[in-house]
Amino acid sequence: MHPLERFGQALMQLSAWPGRLSSWLILPIILSVLVGVVGGLMRLGELFGWGFSIPLFGSRLTMASLTELEWHLLGVIVMLGAAFTMVEERHVRVDLIYANLSDRKKVTIDLLGDIFLLLPFCAIIFWLSLGFVDLAYRSGEKSDYGGLTDRYLVKAIIPLGLALLFACGLGRVIRNIGFLLSGRPQRRIDDSSNAT
Repeated sequence: MHPLERFGQALMQLSAWPGRLSSWLILPIILSVLVGVVGGLMRLGELFGWGFSIPLFGSRLTMASLTELEWHLLGVIVMLGAAFTMVEERHVRVDLIYANLSDRKKVTIDLLGDIFLLLPFCAIIFWLSLGFVDLAYRSGEKSDYGGLTDRYLVKAIIPLGLALLFACGLGRVIRNIGFLLSGRPQRRIDDSSNAT
């Protein structure tokens, strides 16, 4: 294996571990939905209250904050899971032409797409999202409906997820350059011969 392949693969794996961890957030989402359904049937407005403020929830847990929490946790899973999905070669792509190409041509297409589309997209949206997070922090943005407070914490996941996706894309670029330099691009997970 070419040294660039090893380095690129290591960078990809490193950027994917937060996505692997975030997949466990599905359990709090399920619990939140369950509590929300039961609380709705019981016509509860406020589930718990405490005498101090904690980040994201403030001083109480309401049905509105529970519902918002479900969506925000899903957002965390999506943003942090993007790099993990790339490592696993599970992002959507148009396989009409791609599936019938040689491994070398697939690697070349991935390399060009990553350099000219993925990396610039991640860099631009990362840059723009920093202002979005800063505005939420400075304005003290919170829910209008008595839900979650400190929205900047949730919005900070956007640049974090994009930074991880950028790192993963950079790792894939380095790995694919190594593949091309070694003259033997390896068969990958997404090959149609491995499809079930």
